Amino acid sequence: MTTAQKSLVGGWTAYHALTSEDQKVFDEAMRGFVGVKYSPKLVSTQLVNGTNYRFKCDASMPPSDVIWEAIVEVYCPIEGVPHVVSITRI
Repeated sequence: MTTAQKSLVGGWTAYHALTSEDQKVFDEAMRGFVGVKYSPKLVSTQLVNGTNYRFKCDASMPPSDVIWEAIVEVYCPIEGVPHVVSITRI
């Protein structure tokens, strides 16, 4: 996490490219999710009692070629497993 991100306790960061840690959180939260395929492109984070994530994703439902955007919101507690809070088509 950058210094700017650390200083924004309670505030959301601007959307930015995913780090390997962001990708790990996304993958863990989406484990076992079937149906729509979500591919994260950008992420915004909010430091609270844990971390909230807003992943801006491309979404599709294979085998269809139709792609749309969605925001996948994930909460990662300080101790515990990240989980999906909501998914919003945009």
